[in-house]
Amino acid sequence: MANKLTSRDQDYSKWYNEIVVQADLAENSAVRGCMVIKPYGYAIWEKMQAELDKMFKATGHENAYFPLFVPKSLFEAEEKNAEGFAKECAVVTHYRLKNDEENPGKLKVDPSAKLEEELIVRPTSEAVIWNTYKTWIQSYRDLPILINQWANVVRWEMRTRLFLRTAEFLWQEGHTAHATKQEALEEAKLMNQVYADFVENFMAIPVIQGTKTASERFAGAEETYCIEALMQDGKALQAGTSHFLGQNFAKAFDVKFATDQGSLDYVWATSWGVSTRLIGALIMTHSDDNGLVLPSNLAPYQVVIVPIYKGEEQQKEIAQVAEKIKASLEEKNIRVKFDNRDKFKPGFKFNEYELKGVPLRIAIGPKDLEKNSVEIARRDTLSKNIVSQEEVLNYVENQLEEMQHALFDKAKRFREENIIEVETFDDFKKAIKEKGGFVSAHWDGTDATEEAIKKATKATIRCIPLDAKKESGKCVFSGKPSTMRVLFAKAY
Repeated sequence: MANKLTSRDQDYSKWYNEIVVQADLAENSAVRGCMVIKPYGYAIWEKMQAELDKMFKATGHENAYFPLFVPKSLFEAEEKNAEGFAKECAVVTHYRLKNDEENPGKLKVDPSAKLEEELIVRPTSEAVIWNTYKTWIQSYRDLPILINQWANVVRWEMRTRLFLRTAEFLWQEGHTAHATKQEALEEAKLMNQVYADFVENFMAIPVIQGTKTASERFAGAEETYCIEALMQDGKALQAGTSHFLGQNFAKAFDVKFATDQGSLDYVWATSWGVSTRLIGALIMTHSDDNGLVLPSNLAPYQVVIVPIYKGEEQQKEIAQVAEKIKASLEEKNIRVKFDNRDKFKPGFKFNEYELKGVPLRIAIGPKDLEKNSVEIARRDTLSKNIVSQEEVLNYVENQLEEMQHALFDKAKRFREENIIEVETFDDFKKAIKEKGGFVSAHWDGTDATEEAIKKATKATIRCIPLDAKKESGKCVFSGKPSTMRVLFAKAY
């Protein structure tokens, strides 16, 4: 049985790490900064992947796959992108090992097997994809190109945390090519909205849509749209980004097309992505001191049935009822697990599934058979109800739907209670230090002020909200005129 979790209030970071490990989501690997995603954690990622993939295809996108390795010359072609990722790159310089004669049984790099050109292990795929698009695009008839790929990327992070920041992680990255600036801008906004819909409706996490400041934009982008979420410890988490790349990559790779007017023009581009970091967001938004709490839509199994019995005869009788209930739920596409393992006691199983965040637990014992009933426990509220066997299906369907909405509403209330407007820098510093959350404040629009605030408080501008109202004011730091508020926070 897993150890009791550290309280969130006592040590939030430790609590998070314990949930990841004890709920069997992931563990550290032998490779520094990399993780092993275990079957239960990967099942959650598969649910995310399946839903997002459906949403991408519904908006006209197709999946493809591009190489893991990027020739250094291609990586350097778009200067801002190369500079932005340079410090995080892993580089392949040789392609062969050989026996170390001085240390039998050991291997060393074969110096004769040095690559003619070094290869970058992709931190992102714009370079190799735009070099490919050059051969795909000649005319306006070839546009738009709407491609997504599911892949892994490597960013050599020095300080890592499971799911939130690892040297290698899984993600999807969309890369699209368009004939006009307006079409590309609309694509970038559309995909940001797709992300917002997914995170809110499927993950039950409320987000704020906005744009990044110039210093926080994706390297090589002219505009970065984002969705920002607030975790239970008052820190923000960037849950997804969508970038309007302008013609920067088309110019870097000389990707031109013949317009319908007969002239040549550079292609307009977007890229967008979310990653396994979303599992970290899921944990930190909903979970409690008893373990993981999963929204119904994302749970690998939404219902677990636990039999309580003494002896083989009771086991068989209860199993018949359990299998019948399981079949009726599965007919309605409800994901069910019947845990009939005889090596573990019911109490152990109750704790296990509570820790793993299974939305509903059905317990069936001898007395339940006599009364033609079952006990159903709900993970988010820890409430229990006795339900007749005939009503199980309707009850479960209603509870799963209600739980999905309840988790979203709870998270949204928390966010709204943790957005504070300030007018002075003293109040700004106090809010960041004592309360956390999103701090809404006026900003003069300069990089210098943004950097000064970050240096003084470790808070960054998370986004300029898309729905920000025009409002005259004075910058909270410099006192210079400002036309709207932006959201600051400490962030993951």
